[in-house]
Amino acid sequence: MREGKDRPLSVHHLNELLLISSLVLLIAVAAVRISSRSGLPSLLLYLGIGVVIGQDGLFHVKFDNAELTQVIGYAALVVILAEGGLGTKWKEVKPALPVAAVLSTVGVAVSVGVTASAAHYLIGLEWRQALIVGAVVSSTDAAAVFSVLRKVPLPSRVTGALEAESGFNDAPVVIMVVALSASGPAEHWYVLVGEITLELAIGACIGLAVGWAGAFGLRHVALPASGLYPIAVMAIAVSAYAIGATAHGSGFLAVYLASMILGNSKLPHAPANRGFAEGLGWIAQIGMFVLLGLLVTPHELGDDFLPAVVVGLVLTVVARPLAVLISLLPFRIPWQEQALMSWAGLRGAVPIILATIPMVSNIEGSLRIFNIVFILVVVYTLIQGPTLPWLAKALRLGDPSEAADLGIESAPLERLRGHLLSVAIPAHSKMHGVEVGELRLPAGSAVTLVVRDGKSFVPQPATVLRRGDELLVVATDPVRDAAERRLRAVGQGGKLADWLGTGAGTGAGTGAGTGTGGSVRS
Repeated sequence: MREGKDRPLSVHHLNELLLISSLVLLIAVAAVRISSRSGLPSLLLYLGIGVVIGQDGLFHVKFDNAELTQVIGYAALVVILAEGGLGTKWKEVKPALPVAAVLSTVGVAVSVGVTASAAHYLIGLEWRQALIVGAVVSSTDAAAVFSVLRKVPLPSRVTGALEAESGFNDAPVVIMVVALSASGPAEHWYVLVGEITLELAIGACIGLAVGWAGAFGLRHVALPASGLYPIAVMAIAVSAYAIGATAHGSGFLAVYLASMILGNSKLPHAPANRGFAEGLGWIAQIGMFVLLGLLVTPHELGDDFLPAVVVGLVLTVVARPLAVLISLLPFRIPWQEQALMSWAGLRGAVPIILATIPMVSNIEGSLRIFNIVFILVVVYTLIQGPTLPWLAKALRLGDPSEAADLGIESAPLERLRGHLLSVAIPAHSKMHGVEVGELRLPAGSAVTLVVRDGKSFVPQPATVLRRGDELLVVATDPVRDAAERRLRAVGQGGKLADWLGTGAGTGAGTGAGTGTGGSVRS
């Protein structure tokens, strides 16, 4: 990258880039709260940030590199699918797999056919352009759906079907759009169906194999630091995509299946793995949508607004409901659930990213395709997003008997000014044989869990500690250091530490680095 012709990128430019990037991230993080209060998916706010920065916005940044946007969008989508797979609960998705599989294949085909016909006959697009539009907008977005439904408890069959569908339908849609955007005459439909089937089969096999091998390795190989496990999990998931794509299979299906296996394999440090992936997923979404907002030119959207609304209307009230109806004919699903699934076909990241593929391939009318898709996603997300919770309640699908999500985190101690200390009892520690009550920890601290021989239990005051035990000690901020000193003192002097003059211990310890956690060897 160069500024002008003669000035290469320097540290000064890097400083400016880091400052702008950090400010954009902070604004995007703050926008999440606005999104949660308004009921709108956060993607709209991120797109808005990109538009404000862009050439028609306040900062007049000109960006028109569709190829770079596509590459970054693919990378972001890999991370988003990996995060989604890691968070997918197998027990909820398993009963809905047949429904999701039919929706992501037969449903996609029906949706593409109806939407493409509308684009051809109602707004005058050529058949190739119409089919590309139909394929691009036929992929649903899990993040958009659940960002507005997270406060509405739904039957697990509905949430499982919607989640699995959104993870599966990206793969056939990507294959279809790439094939339709290739140079030369379009392939016959039966050839395209065969290619899609083959690539899905290859991607599925590779995803399952990589996920199983990765889970097996992480369960049997002890890494030297807990922070390496989240990195390893994401690396395995991304490798599934790369291997699948290199083998001419569906890399997107591979990464989703591999991540789902990893997320349900009871790996070490599972909460940390999930939290790390969630953070990367947020960064991917923010960066991707801001970049897509930069790519669009708002003053060029006026002529395509009405065509986009027409295509979106057909997609929303005809194509999607028809696709759901036909796909669910073999299943006995109440009409209320079918109605919600029809309205919950929100579009998000994938359609806008896929709309860059014909631009990169220089397909005639590709700019118009991108503008139509962009307007469609924004307009119908504004309409469907806020109304989804209302529709769920109107259809009486919100089950009041099910507990709502409590937002439980692995260690939300910052708000409580608390600390979580991990205490290991080595072979020669004098804490061996000491009862928990004899530790005499300061008020405001307590041993909450003991892990012994791979099994955990909540200790009683009379529980006798042994060599090899690992303890979890919760301490409030004022007594954190005193609790650690006391633990070290007992480790050195046993229950008589005060009498032996070791009650003061050796000071604050070696392993606390975050303010909410620490490691003590006693």
